[in-house]
Amino acid sequence: MILPCFNLILEPIDEKAKKLTPFRWASPEVGKRNKIGGLPTGIKENDYPICPCCGKKMTFYGQLDSINDDYIIADCGLIAVFICFDCNEVRTEIVCG
Repeated sequence: MILPCFNLILEPIDEKAKKLTPFRWASPEVGKRNKIGGLPTGIKENDYPICPCCGKKMTFYGQLDSINDDYIIADCGLIAVFICFDCNEVRTEIVCG
């Protein structure tokens, strides 16, 4: 199953977030790949995790990107979230930039 795709736009809420500096060396799309649904960045469907309860391939739910040079995930990577809607099991994977 592929969920409908929604962009997640980061909006700084507190003063610490408002003062963060942008990436210095990363490509322009890094930090802007936050989303729910659609297809994950850098993971093929054959590599989706398998639910430990029912053994079915899990559904990609969303991804969270690195924020800036101070809060970078695995060399400009992101966190991908998968869910089994039958068992309510969740798995995350770090995807390198």
